[in-house]
Amino acid sequence: MQKYEKLEKIGEGTYGTVFKAKNRESGEIVALKRVRLDDDDEGVPSSALREICLLKELKHKNIVALYDVLHSERKLTLVFEHCDQDLKKYFDSLNGEIDSDVVKALMYQLLRGLHYCHSHNILHRDLKPQNLLINKTGELKLADFGLARAFGIPVRCYSAEVVTLWYRPPDVLFGAKLYTPSIDMWSSGCIFAELANAGRPLFPGSDVDDQLKRVFKLLGTPTEDTWPGMCSLPDFKPFPLYQPSLSLSQVVPKLSTRGRDLLQKLLICNPSGRMSAIDAMNHLYFTDLNPAVKA
Repeated sequence: MQKYEKLEKIGEGTYGTVFKAKNRESGEIVALKRVRLDDDDEGVPSSALREICLLKELKHKNIVALYDVLHSERKLTLVFEHCDQDLKKYFDSLNGEIDSDVVKALMYQLLRGLHYCHSHNILHRDLKPQNLLINKTGELKLADFGLARAFGIPVRCYSAEVVTLWYRPPDVLFGAKLYTPSIDMWSSGCIFAELANAGRPLFPGSDVDDQLKRVFKLLGTPTEDTWPGMCSLPDFKPFPLYQPSLSLSQVVPKLSTRGRDLLQKLLICNPSGRMSAIDAMNHLYFTDLNPAVKA
């Protein structure tokens, strides 16, 4: 720890405090995520171990880099690359206006980071603006892999207590224990709409029922025909048969026709119908993306 000079506290993570610090040798600014190890604990929290293991594997420009792991008797410190702000703070600085090219660039980078995770059999499972970091040059990076899981064959049952409520897909809200990268694709759709609306959340539900009602009022209530197997999900309960009440042009008025088409393909209640990250990256919406972003 002598190598780093702490500068300021920047936040609380899933399981510890995050500080901005400076590497005394190189002068580089880093983020230190400190995990307290309690006496009565069974050592290192599983979420911290999981994040360390996954981030050691994942090396990509749209995923936050883990530089080092420092371990002492009482605490574990993860040394990350430092980014200036998260997407939530970025939204707060916008005053309700965002440039459509910025929306496109950030969304593309989110999808590219997700495609990298999914192609390495990793589900993030907790995508939200607070877990997307943006650096000075406008690069977006996925962070906070404390809930992430490796997935693969055979299919395993996972916890349904994942993904912050506003970004949680209907299958998980209904208690689904088996899921695929589609869980992250729903969250990315919610974040896309929030980007287009300069930080206004799409489905700000107060509890699970309210969350599902908001989704179904916008998209229409799914049925066993449109989503086979829905009624047999562990926490399924019937909802009124809402017809789609608003067109997406009313919900995301600043988004282009192509952008709304992409959004529609991400926000599909039946998880098997949701677009994959790589297909989303190849969507016509990104045809005129700044080539520098694709590089």
